[in-house]
Amino acid sequence: MLPPRAYIFIGLNIIRTLSIIGLLLVFASNIETLVNDVKAVNRYQSTSSDRTSSSNSTVVDTDYIDGSTVPNQAAGIFWAVLNRLLIIGQTVVLLFSEFGWPSVFFNRFFPVLGDDFGLGALGIIQCLIGAAVLSHHVDDFTLVSAFFLFSIGCLNMLAGLIFRQSAKTKRSVTSWRDHAKSAATSVLPTHVAGIPVPTSVPSFVSNAFSHNTNEEKRSEDSKAGFGFGRQGEKVAGLKGFLISKPLESLPRYAAKPANSG
Repeated sequence: MLPPRAYIFIGLNIIRTLSIIGLLLVFASNIETLVNDVKAVNRYQSTSSDRTSSSNSTVVDTDYIDGSTVPNQAAGIFWAVLNRLLIIGQTVVLLFSEFGWPSVFFNRFFPVLGDDFGLGALGIIQCLIGAAVLSHHVDDFTLVSAFFLFSIGCLNMLAGLIFRQSAKTKRSVTSWRDHAKSAATSVLPTHVAGIPVPTSVPSFVSNAFSHNTNEEKRSEDSKAGFGFGRQGEKVAGLKGFLISKPLESLPRYAAKPANSG
């Protein structure tokens, strides 16, 4: 049975995988929508020029250009294209954030998407992207992709509320490997091939070592401490050594003794 940390790691990485899939779907669907909008604007401009050239045609004023998400107003195509480009750019940034590369860049310039923050900010941005796409009349593929990303954003916000700033650390593969290595080096096995390994040394082993150390200490004490005094002369005489006493002499600068005669 796996430890609880493993289930948290697996669950957060499942959400991470779904988040990457949702971002890729929104990225592809917005590129398709952008292409369709440009084609629809070109058709509208061609048909409007034909209608103005013919005197019998009636011009129909609509809020949106037919078959697109472009509003029929001043600079409508500019704002529609800019909106799609911003959404595509945001999905690219969030994809790099989910892959964790480059982490130094996000930690310095986008801290809310870095390693020190949780998944709450990521989920909020995903929900904003989904809401921005769903607020327009789009095709089925774009609709499903945006709704899927909005749902994953809600899951990321929930995971951010539960795990807070440690969410990205708990789902990181590198941190999992480092934790496994540290656990393997710090924890010693309690049994080897079914044989239990005692954590403390047996008493007879410690007694034997303490007895040997006591004897060595006694022998060292018996050998030391005699010096050059009477005890040293006695011990040397018992062992057959003769210590000669140096002759008494006066230094050169000492005064000579006076003669009594």
